[in-house]
Amino acid sequence: MVANSTAPIHIGFLLYPGVIQLDVLGAYQVLAFPPQTQLYLISETLAPIVSNEGLMLTPTTTFANCPRLDVVCVPGGGMGQVDAMQSPVLLDFLRWQAQTAQYITSVCTGSLVLAAAGLLQGYQATCHWAFCDQLEGLGVEVVQQRVVCDRNRITGAGVTSGIDFGLLLLAQLCGEEMAKMTQLMLEYDPKPPFRAGTPEGAGNMLTRSLLQVGAPLIEALRKQSEVRMEH
Repeated sequence: MVANSTAPIHIGFLLYPGVIQLDVLGAYQVLAFPPQTQLYLISETLAPIVSNEGLMLTPTTTFANCPRLDVVCVPGGGMGQVDAMQSPVLLDFLRWQAQTAQYITSVCTGSLVLAAAGLLQGYQATCHWAFCDQLEGLGVEVVQQRVVCDRNRITGAGVTSGIDFGLLLLAQLCGEEMAKMTQLMLEYDPKPPFRAGTPEGAGNMLTRSLLQVGAPLIEALRKQSEVRMEH
């Protein structure tokens, strides 16, 4: 896509039960601002999707009816992501879109879904810090940074990185001026009240506590990574 083009830009966000709502909505908020973007929420059916946090999200198109996309974005999820990584219909949809999409992208652990579809082999990518081992276990070269751009693969790290991811992608699609205007509109100038957004800032005790909370999902995705690599 040529920056500053007035042609419609078709951007699709994958939905599945247990998806992390901010993985979707952070980037969605950014990418909805330019007038030429047309956004889709995509699932196997049009039935409402319950996010990991209990928020109801309504798909706007199905795998069968979705048009060819310029950008496909896969958000991360809770335990429902394990099923997503095993869904032939979902993975085939991603592979089909990847044949023509200009950008194949993800936020948070959505990169594991892309890897399960075979779309990150030979690329550098990132995900939430707690799941980098699982992504590496799927044969992906993991780079632990906020957003990783490798050719037409753009991946964001943990949940809130979707905003940064969206702005960098928007600069590619519509030019840096539009991305900066969008950032200004959002008043995105973060100054968090605590320096606890990374393991380094949070410290070992808090990090271990969070890993204990997330242990079931971490283990489930580890097993899924092992299964995918065996096949």
